[in-house]
Amino acid sequence: MEHHAIGKTPVEVTSIMFGTSALGHMPDTYGYGVDEDRARATLDAIFDGPANCLDTSNNYGFGRSEIRIGEAIRARGGLPEGFVISTKLDREMETGRFDADQARRSIEQSLDRLGVDKVGILHLHDPEHSADLTEITREGGALDELFKLKEEGIADAVGLAMGRVDMMLPILKERPFDALINHNRWTLLNRSADEVFDYASDNGIAILNAAPFAGGVLAKGADRMPKISYSPADDTALEPVRRIEALVSAHGVAPGAAALQFSTRDPRITSTIVGVSRPERVREMLEWNDMSMPPELLEALASLPFSMDDPEAHRDYRPG
Repeated sequence: MEHHAIGKTPVEVTSIMFGTSALGHMPDTYGYGVDEDRARATLDAIFDGPANCLDTSNNYGFGRSEIRIGEAIRARGGLPEGFVISTKLDREMETGRFDADQARRSIEQSLDRLGVDKVGILHLHDPEHSADLTEITREGGALDELFKLKEEGIADAVGLAMGRVDMMLPILKERPFDALINHNRWTLLNRSADEVFDYASDNGIAILNAAPFAGGVLAKGADRMPKISYSPADDTALEPVRRIEALVSAHGVAPGAAALQFSTRDPRITSTIVGVSRPERVREMLEWNDMSMPPELLEALASLPFSMDDPEAHRDYRPG
């Protein structure tokens, strides 16, 4: 797979990265659980494959995602050569506290769980869910701590990972971030991250586009998974999904392949983060990315209507 630089840092990632939130057993978010054996088999498939980066977070599964990744790394005798770990600073989940001390505590917990002394990419995560945004943005706050951690060599690159684009753009403009993660806002259904991605692309910030399947529905299908961006969806909301399914079916293409390549073909996007929870899905993602797409299908998909609204505006956020 092609490798792409993260900003001006020495970190390079493949065009596909694997997200590991579901591997932390988060049934409140995904509607299903993942046990330890299944998580280990999936992680082994990732480490044995051509992608060189996985993305996790301090709070995925209340730490279970990082714990399971760390166990898989130790079982292999260490992190594979050239493999990049991306994790995130998180707020204190019960109180929403997110000051510099909490940021420092978050990375210390992550390093301990992962069994490493540094990470390739470290993001500040979900500031929109913090109790007080000024704890993050003020002088001496969590953002200052993030960049201090880079100076200390604990992270090779630093980024901003969040959903709400109206909050994201002003923060991006205030700091020299190396990367960003945005999720669910650049898919076949929703293009609300367009302005943020344009700004990042113009300013040398690596774009890591997460959740190209809109929380899974574009990969699993409207009938099997009637949810969009982690929220239940009625027939009206699912109509755009079924329109996509019908269109790609006529060309003999899997909806997931079309959704994935919508992201991986975008020249602004450095890497696409795809979540997996089974080992066979790792290979499927790679096959989808390599699948040939008829030009007329790509044109038809590009002409479909899409939303610019916040896809998670009505989400009942549950961290587990």
